[in-house]
Amino acid sequence: MGLFSRLFGGSKSEPEKIEPEEYKGFHIYPSAIAEGGQYRIAGRITKEVEGELKTHEFIRSDVLSSKTDANDLMLKKAQMFIDQMGGKIF
Repeated sequence: MGLFSRLFGGSKSEPEKIEPEEYKGFHIYPSAIAEGGQYRIAGRITKEVEGELKTHEFIRSDVLSSKTDANDLMLKKAQMFIDQMGGKIF
């Protein structure tokens, strides 16, 4: 991408496609948020309940220096949340 394209927004990049991780019938979508050179743990948990897609979105206070590490930790925290709350998440 050239200098003028970056300055004047000549090329819009498509949003990153997030592949979910399935866990106990739930789908976990990690989506770390870039913030001040670090990445905040964030994402969403979804599950189809009685034909309706339910979603729980969250943003944690934790920040890490790597996007991959933030997404990995988000998966672990989401799995723990599912284990503790089950269907009460929604």
